[in-house]
This record gives sequence, structure tokens and C-alpha cells, in this order.
Amino acid sequence: MNDTSSQAGQDFDPPSSKRVLEPIERISEVLFGLIMVLTYTGTFRATSDTDSSAVRRMLLSALGCNLVWGIIDAIMYLMGCLAEKGRQLAIARAVRGAKDSDTAYRLITGAFPPMLAPLIKPEELEAMRKVLCEEAVLPARPRLHRRDWLGAAAVCLLVFLSTFPVVLPFLFVHNALAALRLSNAVALVLLFITGYAFALCTGFRTWVMGIVMVVVGVVLAGLAMVLGG
Repeated sequence: MNDTSSQAGQDFDPPSSKRVLEPIERISEVLFGLIMVLTYTGTFRATSDTDSSAVRRMLLSALGCNLVWGIIDAIMYLMGCLAEKGRQLAIARAVRGAKDSDTAYRLITGAFPPMLAPLIKPEELEAMRKVLCEEAVLPARPRLHRRDWLGAAAVCLLVFLSTFPVVLPFLFVHNALAALRLSNAVALVLLFITGYAFALCTGFRTWVMGIVMVVVGVVLAGLAMVLGG
């Protein structure tokens, strides 16, 4: 059966089954935003008499940089969605073109995570093969769905909004040196929370991973400053 099955068939191109952003993805985006803004606050030379214009330039630079990188990251997210959908579509077409059932089964199980593939029963493999070969309507090319666009928007917002807690002290504390110290403290706390959240998702010790994330974040921000990032 060709790719233009009857409209009564099942559409093989549904929206992604994963959440708009997985927890690890959310943590990664926040960490990225924090490192980006730290490259600005870390190079800001504040004194007790630093004028407001210098603070304003630093704030605009940090916000602008994170906005641009948020947009870039969102575009990369959409490219990843298309790549994933394209891979799934290629597997579906390969299953349709398989010479025998065993080859089709190997293609199907290869699309599952290694821990789950051995758990799929033969009758379940056959049911999936039949759907792909006899009922599924394969699109001509992968397409982006509403959830994909929402995910890209969430990526952009997370990178951009993660800037604000770190720069807020400069908006409310008039002494630039005190604002810088408070900003650094906020950044360290947020890095620790990011590591804590990562540990909850992966099973590591929460406080250990929190400290590790603080160290990693500071080191990466320092490297970015040294290398001109």
C-alpha cells in the first residue's frame, strides 16, 4: 500500500506525545540562561559610586543577549522536533517496505528505548506492523504541530526569564556594589535549586547535585568570560 492511504486510515503524524518541555529540558534551559546572564554580571566592575548609566547598559546587554539566545534555542528546538519526526517517518516507510515480518519487527523495536524494546510482545509488534502497513496515512514530509510551537516558545521564555532574578537587584538596589553582591548570591541560589531539581529527576543526592551545579555553573560562566563569550 502506498503513502496515500484512504482518509479513513490513522494519521501517522500526530503531535509529539511528550510534554511541551520535559523536566530535564526545563532545567537545562534555566541553567543556560543563568550562565548567560552571569557572563555579564561577572564582568561588571561595580563600585559604590558606579553611575546608573553603566548599570543600565549592563542590564540591557544581559537582557538582549538572553533574548537573542532564547530565540536561537527555540529555532534549534523546532529543528530537533522536525528531525525526530523525520526519523519516525523514515522508520514507518521502512516497515512498509520490509521484505518480511522479522525485518519489520526489528525496525519497530529499534524505534523504542533499549530498556523497553525487549518488553514488547510479538503480538504487539504484529499489531503495530499492521497499522503501519495497512491503516496509517503517512505524510509526505514531517510537519510541526501546535505543541511543537508551544515548546519553542517555552524554550525562548525560559532562557529569557531566567535572566530576571539575577538582574532584579540592579533595579531595586541603588548602590551598584551592593546590587552586584546580591545578584551573585541570587545566581548561586538559583544554580543550587537547578541542581536540586536535576537530582530529583535523576535520582542523585539532592544537596550534592545542588553544590555540583553551583560549581559547574560558576566554572562555565568563568570560561565564557575568559574566552570572550
